[in-house]
Amino acid sequence: MLFALESRTLPIVSISMSTRSGSTHDPGDKEGLLRTSLRMLRRGAGKLTGPEIEETIDRLGAELSIDVGPSTMTIYAQVIARNVEPMCALMATLLSSPTVPPDELARLVRETHAEITESRDNDRSLAERAFRRVVFDGHPYGRSTRGAHATIDRIKRDDVLSALRTHLVKGNVAIAIAGDVTVDRARQLANTLVGALPEGERIHDATPEPQVQQGRHLVFVDKPERTQAQVLMGGLGTSAHDDDHTALAVGNAVFGGTFTARLMKEVRSKRGWSYGASSRLGVDRRRQSFAMWTFPKASDCAPCVGLELELLEKWVDGGVTARELSFMAKYLVRSYAFDVDTASKRAHQALDVEILGLPADYYSGYTKRIETTKLQDVNSAIKRRISTTDLVIAVVGTAKDTFDAVRDACGELASASVIAFDAD
Repeated sequence: MLFALESRTLPIVSISMSTRSGSTHDPGDKEGLLRTSLRMLRRGAGKLTGPEIEETIDRLGAELSIDVGPSTMTIYAQVIARNVEPMCALMATLLSSPTVPPDELARLVRETHAEITESRDNDRSLAERAFRRVVFDGHPYGRSTRGAHATIDRIKRDDVLSALRTHLVKGNVAIAIAGDVTVDRARQLANTLVGALPEGERIHDATPEPQVQQGRHLVFVDKPERTQAQVLMGGLGTSAHDDDHTALAVGNAVFGGTFTARLMKEVRSKRGWSYGASSRLGVDRRRQSFAMWTFPKASDCAPCVGLELELLEKWVDGGVTARELSFMAKYLVRSYAFDVDTASKRAHQALDVEILGLPADYYSGYTKRIETTKLQDVNSAIKRRISTTDLVIAVVGTAKDTFDAVRDACGELASASVIAFDAD
């Protein structure tokens, strides 16, 4: 399937090819396989070596990148319009004849090991990993797309070739082409890309709906000498197919979706405990998470956690006000212009709808749904979808300094655990 949008604003063409499968299809003992496989495409194809592929991309004035999520993988290219045909020809070579040189695979595995180790220096990344592991305990959404040290070592050349032959097939992809290109020309380019793929059917996503983790669970990632903490708390959120999806999104925007939202006012503006404070709702093929994020000083971590829980309970029990809803609805409708101000963004929206199975009017009907959302719908959605008792609280900090106080601030807990920051 092709989505094509013409725009003569800049002499640039963007090309996105997305699959209907992602990291949830990684074998359990080879977490990170699909990300590794997609990254190997530019390490050797046809008669071209990795360095020759990179030189060609640079010479064409292009960019080529990949993104792997739970439900989809995307190969994204952007190129000067006059070079779009040779860029598509290069992409077709990568797709049709990946060579997966053993020495390059070994090098990529080493690089991935280094990335995993380096990610331990990023406290927010550690908090997100711990949070998702517990929220999606036993579910594929709890996996890392990058993989772990043990699983990366199990990936062999035959695994990569098999993954590419399975997922990069004609029936499993959709393409979006946008920019300085006519629809007819875009169709020709898409035919070049699809023609490079082997025959194959659409991959069925058998990922189950995630289940709520009952009770409050504290997972504390212990890292030495932290003067600042990272805090993520939340649980399951919304599905794009929920009748109250839009209403919940508006309610979340009031609570933590903007710089003037409740979380920011109470945590940063009034108390100065964290430079940022926000909440977000993820969207995927299955129900995703609701998460609140702050990063207070270690000494402020426990009171900040306590305040967030208090604000959460007040939001769920009392909802939002008519004034808050009126302000936020206007803001969301007006700011939506920035989500559709380029042909590339609009094409990506169409691609998301197709690949993730979102409602057909998920984007096209967005502003109308916002404008017609009622106060009672918002408050009912918050109360129905957000739990104050079934929560995961993930904290990165120094356990000997802050764990006891944070645990006490969490109220009644079903479990409390401390894990080392460098655990695999």
